[in-house]
Amino acid sequence: MEYGKIAGVGKPVSRIVFGCMQRRMSAGFDSSELLEGVLRAGVNAFDTARVYGASESALGRWLAGKDREKLVVITKGCHPSFFNGHRLTRDCLAKDLKKSLALLKTEYADLYFLHRDDESVPVGDIVQMLNEFAENGKIRAFGASNWKQSRIAAANEYAEAHGLRPFSASSPYFGLAEQVREPWKGCVGLTGRENAAARAWYCGCGLPVFAYSSLAGGLLSGKFKAGERAKGMSGAAKRGYLSEENTERLARAEKLAREKGATVAQIALAWLFKQGLNTFAILSASSAKRIASNAECFSVSLTEEEAAWLNLAR
Repeated sequence: MEYGKIAGVGKPVSRIVFGCMQRRMSAGFDSSELLEGVLRAGVNAFDTARVYGASESALGRWLAGKDREKLVVITKGCHPSFFNGHRLTRDCLAKDLKKSLALLKTEYADLYFLHRDDESVPVGDIVQMLNEFAENGKIRAFGASNWKQSRIAAANEYAEAHGLRPFSASSPYFGLAEQVREPWKGCVGLTGRENAAARAWYCGCGLPVFAYSSLAGGLLSGKFKAGERAKGMSGAAKRGYLSEENTERLARAEKLAREKGATVAQIALAWLFKQGLNTFAILSASSAKRIASNAECFSVSLTEEEAAWLNLAR
């Protein structure tokens, strides 16, 4: 496992983050055995959200018996509701955070993401609001999930101009497969030519990127084969990532995996960590063994030519 740093968190953060939007956890079932296995694989960071069903409570029951200072807990709030899209307010943040911390059985979140943006709210107001909760110790660092790069840049410029804490991280979609459509409403990704400038900005400033669905909703997990229909793939994943071009990327990952004695997932993750961004990959699985296998991606070497070929650039 490799580890990185997040401004404000104050402890190492595993480059692979366990995604707790997982079937059994979202249903509230005991997941202690899975989480223990993930921890043994070197993962010390766990990502959940207020809208992930009972995921927070499932994670919280396990956290209660752990050395909290050795673990990195990430959660998200202020997701727009079906009935009222405008939830990026201080009251909603206070409500969501209080509920999350109670379910997680912890006094603070190491990293707190605003789950969607509301561009009708000035970034200055948002930065002021987040700084208030950081100052009272409820969150150690904050970031933005599914925000445009331009809004994050504007928020951090405001923070610098006013002597406030900036966003410490961003969580968009990023991976070898292009996000061809929104898997869910309001998704923001970094793939494709249209996002080249955003990727360059992240490379330049080094803001940590917590890439969700970095194996394209399972398409690049090794579960599916390029020559077969992706049976069992979720509707959101099919909508977001299933395309002729991504199937070709899968076929090329399969070929390199055979040549290098690696798995498809290891190849896809090796590509991800070679892109020059300060990346952390959010991965979920029903088996800790699969997470441990994915973590071996750091021992897989790709040349520049291989990386370009994987992404259909050659």
